Amino acid sequence: MILVNTDYISGKELEMLGLVKGSTIQSKNIGRDITQGFKTLVGGELKAYAEMMNDARDLATRRMVEEAEKAGADAIVNVRYSSASVMQGAAEVMAYGTAVRFR
Repeated sequence: MILVNTDYISGKELEMLGLVKGSTIQSKNIGRDITQGFKTLVGGELKAYAEMMNDARDLATRRMVEEAEKAGADAIVNVRYSSASVMQGAAEVMAYGTAVRFR
């Protein structure tokens, strides 16, 4: 599956199949939440949260690709990501784009 953040794939004629998406809501356990809270006092990267968001993007992307494969897509164009805080320590990540088939 080809994923691009442009609305075209060089050298390919595309048939649009429609919007595809994948999402997840992730949170860290209370122990890591407390340690990351202490980290905010001294500054620096919150590695546990960075890892959580990377894992969430990967899972959302996999779910988006699965939806595109079910639709018979060869690629997804205009891939975008969004995130939102659902509650303290939990975030939703969504991956979305347009499923296309090569002509």
